[in-house]
Amino acid sequence: MPAPPSGAVPPVHVGRDRFEGWRPRSLRARQLLAASLALLAFLALAGYALDRAFVDTAEDNLRQRLKSYALYYTDKVEFGRNGTLIPPYNTPDPRFDMPDSGMYAQVVLQNVPPWGSNSTLGPELPVPRRLGALEETFEGPLPIRRADGSEGEAYRYGVGYAWPATHQHAEIPYSIYILEDAQALSTQIRVFRGSLWVYLGGAGVILLLLQMLVLRWSLRPLRRVIFELSRVQRGELSGMTESHPRELEPLTDSINAFIESERENLERQRNTLADLAHSLKTPIAVLRTQLDDNGDPQSLREELDVQLKRMNNLVSYQLARAASSGHKLFSAAIAIEPNAEEIVRGLEKVYASKGVICEFEIDPRARFHGEMGDLQELMGNLLENAFKWARSRVLLTVKVGATAPQRRPGLFLAVDDDGPGIAEEDVSKVLQRGVRGDERVQGHGIGLSIVQDLIRDYRGELQVLRSEELGGARFEVRLPPGL
Repeated sequence: MPAPPSGAVPPVHVGRDRFEGWRPRSLRARQLLAASLALLAFLALAGYALDRAFVDTAEDNLRQRLKSYALYYTDKVEFGRNGTLIPPYNTPDPRFDMPDSGMYAQVVLQNVPPWGSNSTLGPELPVPRRLGALEETFEGPLPIRRADGSEGEAYRYGVGYAWPATHQHAEIPYSIYILEDAQALSTQIRVFRGSLWVYLGGAGVILLLLQMLVLRWSLRPLRRVIFELSRVQRGELSGMTESHPRELEPLTDSINAFIESERENLERQRNTLADLAHSLKTPIAVLRTQLDDNGDPQSLREELDVQLKRMNNLVSYQLARAASSGHKLFSAAIAIEPNAEEIVRGLEKVYASKGVICEFEIDPRARFHGEMGDLQELMGNLLENAFKWARSRVLLTVKVGATAPQRRPGLFLAVDDDGPGIAEEDVSKVLQRGVRGDERVQGHGIGLSIVQDLIRDYRGELQVLRSEELGGARFEVRLPPGL
């Protein structure tokens, strides 16, 4: 491969190599991943919340227990006549009598060393401070050193009191402290956390398995849609069935509408070709007969001109029919008023000698959901028919039609004129192909039939009535909500 010329920038394939071979994750993988992450986050938050709740509850229980021991000692503390402390001999727990047992009691006095239970012999405990009357404190874990020299921690509860004054001595303030080694609480918390995460992990595995089963069950309708669609592609089914969840009904309805539209288009093309071939048989046969008869060249020329015009009209009619019948299933919304103005400007030039005036009553919210050519054929033929028969006035009315959930709104369109109108018994005849309301009026008689075919393709309806406002004919078109 030759090198690029000097100064030229080699082509860069942005994003192509990066995403080569990459495929989006399946819906099942996406749902499973999202649900798994949500489950893990939930279990983590639940575990953290339960852990904090247990630790707070355990510490509160510890505080209440230490407080009850302090109240016991409060009842046992007494002072002699000279104001000296009389140590309590009974204890609420045997551990207070065992050195370095993990349960400690202290009584703090003013200007004298604190008294301690037998359990305080050996370990080094935090230096207590004297509290005010009825002042409470709960601290921890505080560092301590056990009798064997090892480092440890303890929780401490303290409360302040005052021994009432007597004639012998003044009021004596003192504080009672109860300490407990934190090892028991730490062990309790550690056991709880181990059990908690084991149970949460087991629950997470079970929930994940249930989640996979629920996901498989919930995605079964999608798998069924895919299976039916593959059968439609193979020709084993004519369309999607109707037994689907309501969330998938717009999808299956759109698929069925698309399939039906394609079949109608194919059938329409076949019918158009067959009709065209059948229609051309007679003119061709007439020309063949004239040629075989070897008649007068002038009469042959006249007959040839007549039959060629007839053939041209037939071809034009069939092409117009084929072009106006097919429409895309999903088309952009088209505004009505600009197209109506364009059509009316042309008709006012054609029928300038009549001086017909066309009035609009168009809802600006109304839209035509289909092909631009279909809209022009529909309004063009109806307005041309109205201009043809009107004396001086034509009225075009357009409104938003019927609505349905999750569908595009329909359309209501009406064309009135002040002409002679159409008798009720003549309506079906006027709508037939090639039939004109008055043979003296120029035309091919296919305009209203094209309108009728168009409305049928859009699954709408056409009504021909007497105009209450203008007195002539009134053509009402109602198109249903689209997909």
